[in-house]
Amino acid sequence: MITNLRIGLIVIALVVVTLVLLPFQLAGLAFDLKIRRYVPRYWHRAACFLLGIRIHVHGRLETRRPLMLASNHVSWKDILVLGAVADVIFIAKAEVAGWPIFGTLAKLQKCIFVVREDKRGTGKQVNEIAARMTAGEIVVLFPEGTTSDGNRLMEVKSSLFGAAAAAAPETPEGIVHVQPVAIAYTRVHGMAMGRFHRPIAAWPGDVELAPHLLGVMREGAIDVDVAFGDAIEFRAGDNRKHLSQAVTSRLRRMLIKHLRGRDYDGMTAD
Repeated sequence: MITNLRIGLIVIALVVVTLVLLPFQLAGLAFDLKIRRYVPRYWHRAACFLLGIRIHVHGRLETRRPLMLASNHVSWKDILVLGAVADVIFIAKAEVAGWPIFGTLAKLQKCIFVVREDKRGTGKQVNEIAARMTAGEIVVLFPEGTTSDGNRLMEVKSSLFGAAAAAAPETPEGIVHVQPVAIAYTRVHGMAMGRFHRPIAAWPGDVELAPHLLGVMREGAIDVDVAFGDAIEFRAGDNRKHLSQAVTSRLRRMLIKHLRGRDYDGMTAD
């Protein structure tokens, strides 16, 4: 009974927050105002607070632009977490646009939807990503191309860094800054997260969204580390495979550190 009441209160609170912020975001989208970049951060912060996701930030967001964040991918919660700590936009697979609730939210945030199988449209998609970065927006890429179990980094696909390669020649200095970001879900109810609770953090593709979302709302009290690594300068003409290798090395090192060390010397997002 108490659990159902908790879920009901979370849903009601999220609806209220959405209705309050929606007019500002719609106005920002309609007139292409910069406010559209900031409003989603407040929604994501509210969502994390209501769901009991406590964020611990390590390192700093790169201040130079253009900037692409390359992050490991564990769950849909990664969107909330990264969106709560920075004003970002996401690169998402096209089918996300059709998801209930999450698809609508992604459109309101002006995410970039890509069709990976559409070879003819690849150039157009890459150019859009490059244009958004050169305009000063921070683009988040999940270079694994899928979600993992949260305990390891899957293969990083160098082809997904095509947007960085396309954006570099368009910048004044011919550089795109690519910053690795490791997301590690470490604790639940203050206890180290073992294999039993790992399904709460991770969201494999074969698990339906609705039951997983309800499970997160029932549990609450999840701690997550967000570690910003040193940015890599990717210059026009540089090799994407070398970039992919450098990102992989740094992401894996940071992920292992925070999963094993569970170091809480970072600041908490507020």
